[in-house]
Amino acid sequence: MGLLNDSERGVVEAVAALADGNPFLPERVELERRALGPAFTGGGPVWHADADLPTTGPNEPKVRALVEQLSADLRGRLLAGGDAAAAEIALYQGVIRYLLFQRYDDEWYAWLDADASGARPKRVAAFARFARDVDHFLSIPGRTLPIEGDAAHLFALGFQARRAFHHIFRQIFGSSMPAAALRAAVWQSIFTHRPARYRRVLYRRLGDVPTLIIGESGSGKELVARAIALSRYIPFDADAQAFVADPADAMLAVNLSALTPALIESELFGYRRGAFTGAAEDRQGWLEVCGPYGCVFLDEIGELDPAIQVKLLRVLQTRVFQRIGDTAPRRFAGKVIAATNRDLDEEIAAGRFRSDLYYRICADLIRTPSLREQLRDAPGDLRTLILILARRAVDDDAEETAQLAADVESWVLEHLGMDYGWPGNVRELEQCVRNILIRGDYEPRRAARDDAGTLADAIRRGTLTVEQLVQRYCAVVYAQTRSYRETARRLGIDRRTVMARLGPLAAGETSADAESTD
Repeated sequence: MGLLNDSERGVVEAVAALADGNPFLPERVELERRALGPAFTGGGPVWHADADLPTTGPNEPKVRALVEQLSADLRGRLLAGGDAAAAEIALYQGVIRYLLFQRYDDEWYAWLDADASGARPKRVAAFARFARDVDHFLSIPGRTLPIEGDAAHLFALGFQARRAFHHIFRQIFGSSMPAAALRAAVWQSIFTHRPARYRRVLYRRLGDVPTLIIGESGSGKELVARAIALSRYIPFDADAQAFVADPADAMLAVNLSALTPALIESELFGYRRGAFTGAAEDRQGWLEVCGPYGCVFLDEIGELDPAIQVKLLRVLQTRVFQRIGDTAPRRFAGKVIAATNRDLDEEIAAGRFRSDLYYRICADLIRTPSLREQLRDAPGDLRTLILILARRAVDDDAEETAQLAADVESWVLEHLGMDYGWPGNVRELEQCVRNILIRGDYEPRRAARDDAGTLADAIRRGTLTVEQLVQRYCAVVYAQTRSYRETARRLGIDRRTVMARLGPLAAGETSADAESTD
């Protein structure tokens, strides 16, 4: 007789798949159903945080209890000398991985949530018990069980999985399939689609692979970048009983659109004393400050000056750079995450972005969905997002949160309607909440009223004159660029024509603001 009987094989296979699976794919729910059978509690097709109570759902505690019992039963059979095929041993190891990662969930969460300013202890006391559990379940007398790393490696992997789930589940909200696909894509960016290969080899190498995040302005690209950066693998030192780095220090962000090319270069590469006027002392750049478990986040990489693109390409190819005014080679040990709201294909065609740099950074590509895509799939998410943003605006006061959320939802439904396209995405919705908090109403930018979604609907209905079509299309492009000059360039017309189509104060700007935008 084998290790598993026919009645429990399907259950064990489901649990082992849960241990290795992407928790944000719809398959997660189906695996829980297979594991629990009649005890499964039905719910939605995707795992997502509820605005009122961000928990992982009613089935997880049941699966944990099931796994505790399975682990004890299967270990007992192995100790008793029962036959076990290689495939059954692999399933047993999957069950134990699930057990170990879930059994220490509370300790990892407590350590993660501790105040990084000093309350967080350096030593992780739970490791001693974790190591004993690894030995208890995976060191069976008389049997050789292949183990993917020692207890310290498994502990580091478990903590990494907890951090990844924490940052994805608690920060990327929404029950829509676009939001679910985004959560799943971020998890895959961290662990790849082959978790066994990641545990064996890739945990050491993924820092060499840049991540490119594309999406509209305000659609959550920085949240995605933070989730990836703060969820990198950090080794655990068993002797010191501590992680070798603090995950809170992992992300170093540079907003490229807010800096001149000279400042960008000095921020990234650093400089040697005397390299230019004002360089009174040596200075490290972010590429040098970033450690092997950190990330440099290049926001709006589509704005990067061509000359600096060449230098960045060399860093990504060789992992070596020099400070400005210096010839000494220095090694970049971290990971690059880049983001842009620009169409890089268009930028490449126009000669403003290097194709070789694009191909260097696009191996891991994530697209953030717009808010209108999410609401089109799950209209109820508008209420969830309003509640989350209201809670932030009133410092988590429950009564005030409920009142503000009700005010905002009522105002939006009455004045904008459910078909409003939210061209500024979640960032615009946040400003809507704040406007209603302070002034009791919200006035969208005029260009924002003519977003691509509502324009496409009007075109399908055939309700626009040629003049209206041209005017509204100008508004759509302006809503993306926030610049008369860039809008004119994209449309191939004169800047003054754009201003005439939109009106001199296209987006509620003063004339001075309009000029400064360009």
